[in-house]
Amino acid sequence: MAQLVNSNPQAPTADRIGQSSMATPKPQHSMLRTHKILFFATGWLIVLMPFLFWWNTWFGRHLSDQQMTEYLHDDKKPRHIQHALVQLGDRMSHQDASATLWYPDLLRLARHPVEEVRNTDAWVMGQDTRGPGFHDALSEMLQDSSPMVRGNAALSLVRCGDATGRPQIVGLLQPAQIAAPAAGTIVDADRPGTAIHQGGLIAKLSVSPSSSPLEIRSPIPGRIRSVMQSGANVAAGAEVAVIDPATEQVWEALRALYLIGQAEDLPAVRPYERELPDISNDVRRQAEETEKAIQQRYSR
Repeated sequence: MAQLVNSNPQAPTADRIGQSSMATPKPQHSMLRTHKILFFATGWLIVLMPFLFWWNTWFGRHLSDQQMTEYLHDDKKPRHIQHALVQLGDRMSHQDASATLWYPDLLRLARHPVEEVRNTDAWVMGQDTRGPGFHDALSEMLQDSSPMVRGNAALSLVRCGDATGRPQIVGLLQPAQIAAPAAGTIVDADRPGTAIHQGGLIAKLSVSPSSSPLEIRSPIPGRIRSVMQSGANVAAGAEVAVIDPATEQVWEALRALYLIGQAEDLPAVRPYERELPDISNDVRRQAEETEKAIQQRYSR
């Protein structure tokens, strides 16, 4: 019988078909390997990016002396200044003699245009009651436009044995009442009960259809007690929101009043003695101890 011969050398003979079928998985393996690498790299970035962000913004990261100086003068990045201030405050609290190198910077930053910088600076100066010029700088900060800066300056003065800032400390116990900067309509607002940080957005106020809404922000950290909701019309100066102060702020104020509080401060202290959901047991106990200390001072 005549043997069939494939006259077309390019035709897919059995051998070639076999070779072809054996060769096809190679690009698939390559693609799978590439996909695995991409998947691994994507997963690594998902983990790495938040870590890098945290590492660059975490104030607990140690700074060298050179970095401390650079950060304290980095006016383009206020968070760098805050980072250095926190690190400096830690050195001061541990009585590190090297901290005195940057004391002139603390005095300079007391007038920094960024509120958060002044706020941190006021707290740091309280870590050394003998710092040259600190007492005068803190006394001036009692007139600051920010209630938080005034409060921290007053708390630091108590460490110096100065009760001049007592009214500012009592103010730390009071809720912040936020007024509308102009007449308009609330177009967006957060919910009552929401925790909020200092400078956090509470609501947006539309003054006119042709302009962007005004942002209404919280001057203190705390929790929204009440806020006008979307669609409400408000007059200029009308109350838009009430913010209850944060637990840490209240606790520090109560501790200070334990030392310098007067009988007229008791109405501001007593609300924190109640067993309410938003008041921690630590704050409630501190309020009770503060009232006892004040009563004892005036019963002698």
